Amino acid sequence: MRNLLYPVLYFELSPEVVMGFLLGTQYQAVGEDLKTVKNSIKEYLQKQYKKHDEYPAANLEQFKLKTFEVKIRPTYKSGGKSFPSSFVLKVPVVGVFGQTSDGYYECFLPMLDIRFIYHDPKLLPTLVNSFATNHLTQLEPSLVMEQMNQPEPKIDEISLRVNEYRDMGYSNAWETTGAYKNLAAMTEQFPYAKAVQRNLAVFPDVAWEMEEQVELVIKKISQAHANILVVGKTGVGKSAVLRQAIKKMAAKKANAKRTFWQLMTQRITANARYLGEWQENVENLIAELDMVNGILWVIDVSQLLQAGGDGAEDSIAAFLVPYLQSGQLQIMGEVTPTQLESMRRLLPGFVENFQIVQLEELPEPKIYNILEKFADYARQNMKLNIEQSANETAYRLLNRYYPYESFPGKAIKFLSQCINYANNHKTKEITQSVVYQTFVQQTGMPQLFLRDDLLLDNKELHDFFASRIIGQSDAVQTLCNVVKIFKTGLNNPYKPISTLLLAGPTGVGKTAATKALAEYFFGKGQQRSPLVRIDMSEFQHAGHLARFIGAGGEVGKLVQEIRERPFAVLLLDEIEKADPSIFDALLTVLDEGKLIDAYGRTTNFCNTIIIMTSNLGASNRATVGFGGGVSANYESAIAQFFRPEFVNRIDHIVPFVPLTAAHILKITDKELQELAQREGVEKNKIKLSFSEALAQHIAAVGFDERYGARPLQRAVEQIVTAPLAKWLIAQDKPEGASLYLDWKNQALVIAEVSSK
Repeated sequence: MRNLLYPVLYFELSPEVVMGFLLGTQYQAVGEDLKTVKNSIKEYLQKQYKKHDEYPAANLEQFKLKTFEVKIRPTYKSGGKSFPSSFVLKVPVVGVFGQTSDGYYECFLPMLDIRFIYHDPKLLPTLVNSFATNHLTQLEPSLVMEQMNQPEPKIDEISLRVNEYRDMGYSNAWETTGAYKNLAAMTEQFPYAKAVQRNLAVFPDVAWEMEEQVELVIKKISQAHANILVVGKTGVGKSAVLRQAIKKMAAKKANAKRTFWQLMTQRITANARYLGEWQENVENLIAELDMVNGILWVIDVSQLLQAGGDGAEDSIAAFLVPYLQSGQLQIMGEVTPTQLESMRRLLPGFVENFQIVQLEELPEPKIYNILEKFADYARQNMKLNIEQSANETAYRLLNRYYPYESFPGKAIKFLSQCINYANNHKTKEITQSVVYQTFVQQTGMPQLFLRDDLLLDNKELHDFFASRIIGQSDAVQTLCNVVKIFKTGLNNPYKPISTLLLAGPTGVGKTAATKALAEYFFGKGQQRSPLVRIDMSEFQHAGHLARFIGAGGEVGKLVQEIRERPFAVLLLDEIEKADPSIFDALLTVLDEGKLIDAYGRTTNFCNTIIIMTSNLGASNRATVGFGGGVSANYESAIAQFFRPEFVNRIDHIVPFVPLTAAHILKITDKELQELAQREGVEKNKIKLSFSEALAQHIAAVGFDERYGARPLQRAVEQIVTAPLAKWLIAQDKPEGASLYLDWKNQALVIAEVSSK
């Protein structure tokens, strides 16, 4: 007998909850302290050892824990093409590494499920950066943010007495025998000893209130050579049903020899270096599955039609058809109804090999039962109390603002975020307040929209927009009406919140109105700007349609932006400059609030305000003229340019009139006040005041009949900002000074005013 030392990575989720798992395995435990966790893992390993004569590998003779900083640019991937984000993140990556008994070195990146061997310790930082970057750049930015927000781990060890002459078993997730290298490279065996959740929150892996569906899956997959697809809307519980069915089958003695293997499609082609290699890997994978009597659980079945070739006919799915027909391969998976429809259209011979298990959304009483069971689980295992009012509020908010997702999935996901919020803020209660705060952070919407007890102040609402949109009373009133309709819940939940076309000459406030609406609706919690701006002059030809909405495996600019920021104001600037095919593509978006690509992937616009701007009808004469005919000119020009079915899908056509001298002066005052609030001024506690002569001069210089108020900001920068910066540098930035800025003798005069 000898002792084996195993590293234990653990997380202190709260003062009374510790989660730990055995490094390099799927063994995990939760307890009130580290000692309890270690004892639980050790007892489980000893039971497994006595029962199966097998134990995990313990290669590291000594080990260290270190957090590496990896810089990445999050990237969307689709169909083998990459769409990098515009920002760089510094992601902390936890590594455990050390020397093995055989003399080489081994490193684990447990949060990324990565393990690698190296021979030169000096190369470790470079290797970690390479492996982590390759993994993280394949994740969507939201998943990368989850990695960044994980609690800081610590490391300990446990000792296990084993017979050194016994062979290692197959239970180790990191180490497999040489006969199954393709299974080890592309899949993970399921069920785990205890699933390690990606977000490190300890949530139950069960299918509450769906026992009948679980039994139906078991019945169908138990048939010889049967393949099944669980079909249901997003969040209806497809994954939970499959996981529970697999766990129940694996626990039955009659199914003791049957194994289940989890596969992500991209892992098939990830390491293929030459033509035909992924086909060879799949053939070997099927052979190895036959050796272990394995069933393949494909997480993303629809991706099988997108990977491997240029089209569905030469995809991985097409390659698998003969093996499915002959019974050499057994697959189970899940898809949405739209994905299933697309698969049938693109590759009917593939879908014909599957039996369908349809999942419908549960009725409201069962959903509340699930929420109560989730609350009981959180109370018993995480020492967190989820109030009934919090569950009711979460249900109401999700039911209204996420109509395109289904219960219970969206509720469990949201309550998980509430629990993370509570852990981060050191509270043991999930109250209505926590629900509201979490929802605000997630959507950017103010609590005014979320809470029925908060009443809308009409004057405050009007003043908000009137202070930001000068000289456009009709536009201010329209935006106020959009807010009122949304506040009362009278908007159609299955369409965009509102669709507006802002018509008028340049420089009259169309963009300012869009920014003000974005700030009011979604500017409270999001870290990124809630305004998505797309210049439609970039899509002037029919061939640009794919670049706009996507085609095949490519993700278009519109889809990419809204998937990244579903709660946003979408500005389609100068809409009339786009190709007519773009208008046709937008019909479904404006009418149904969604866009479905060829593979059934849906992008939802139900929480988006769509604003289009146009100069149609804004002739030179209209720009300098005044009168009641301006609105009619715009509507007539718009009706002549766009097809009727496009115009009919627009909720509001908002005319913007030319600005007067008085309006320009008000905008000038607004720009000067914003200058007084800039960082360099506030940081040094400098107080700025401006003379009327200065404001009038800037207004005169910054206004152009052709460009409206657009040159005004440039005038402020040239006349005030640049000279003020030079003066402050020369004066060594006098902290706390009160400065009076005037315009005399064709020059800016800066005078320091006594504070007395």
